[in-house]
Amino acid sequence: MSEFEINWKKSLPTILIVVGVILVIVFWSRMTVNIDAGHGGVLFKTFAGGIDTTTTYGEGFHIISPWNKMVVYETRQQEIAEDMQVLSSNGLEIKVDVSAWYEPLWSEIGMLHVKIGADYLKRIVIPAMRSSARKVIGRYTPEQIYSTKRDAIQDEIFMETKQILDEKYVQLNRILIRSIILPPTIKTAIESKLKQEQEALEYVFKLEKATQEAERQRIDAEGKAKANRILSASLTDKILREKGINATLKLAESTNTKVVVVGGGKDGLPLILGDK
Repeated sequence: MSEFEINWKKSLPTILIVVGVILVIVFWSRMTVNIDAGHGGVLFKTFAGGIDTTTTYGEGFHIISPWNKMVVYETRQQEIAEDMQVLSSNGLEIKVDVSAWYEPLWSEIGMLHVKIGADYLKRIVIPAMRSSARKVIGRYTPEQIYSTKRDAIQDEIFMETKQILDEKYVQLNRILIRSIILPPTIKTAIESKLKQEQEALEYVFKLEKATQEAERQRIDAEGKAKANRILSASLTDKILREKGINATLKLAESTNTKVVVVGGGKDGLPLILGDK
């Protein structure tokens, strides 16, 4: 064995280590991934079938093969707001500002990436929200939209949008109608009508209150009249005479009263004059 071969064999481990270190330095950025808080990752395996749809990688530091790639998604709740022009049930154009709170389903991020992609907001969330808003608002009149049905409309848009997004690996948390803008003439007419209705309700309330008070007074008067009739029927001459005698006796027994019998009163009762 030549001296060169001997030296080569001795140097081979060192060469391999140096080459390995160089490769690690060169590919370090491709071999390491740091996933920030509120994010999740899916791994694209170049030589093993593409996206791994079964695993979502959590926050922190990860080492992967340099030929693979980690795709990172924000998994926190996010918000999108849209201004849109929609038509009411009678064809009137209404401007609404609708916002959605959404987030990708954690366990389905791999499928989301395969079927839709990282720009799923523009591809499915916004179109679903717009379509649902137009469909729901088209069922109501401007007056209902502006006054009485706002909460119901908001709930219906949420349910219809959620039904679409549930099949697209996105979780919808809330739909909010932030503002509704009607044409000035329609808004004025609706506000005038609502004011008139409120005044009519107040007038009806006052009439009902007056009617109730009159009924209360009538019942009270009837009660007093009935009590007087019962009392009058129960007061016979003998009872009145007895009560008069008892009252006379009590006056006579009083130490603070001087009693003078002047003569016989009505029904034989004495006349009492007293002075302290």
